[in-house]
Amino acid sequence: MQENWDDKRKSLITRLRRVEGQLRGIQRMMEEEQDCERVAQQLSAARKALDKAFYETMACALRQELSMSQQTGDNSPEKLESQIQHITSLLSKYA
Repeated sequence: MQENWDDKRKSLITRLRRVEGQLRGIQRMMEEEQDCERVAQQLSAARKALDKAFYETMACALRQELSMSQQTGDNSPEKLESQIQHITSLLSKYA
């Protein structure tokens, strides 16, 4: 799983750098007083790219949470309920 996450992490960093460039371009568009609809289109594209990075990172957090119980061998109903509550908390907090 670590190797897979390393590849995913590199991909996410590339995506975030691309978004960073998009945001600089959007700032430039606004400074140049370009058409609002074109600016909104670019903002939407940047937001979608950030959302995708967010979802992939949250999926990693969920995988880490679930793999911890597998490593410890604790598959009790109490542990499962605790994990569900933690995952729900993460989703409520960040989604």
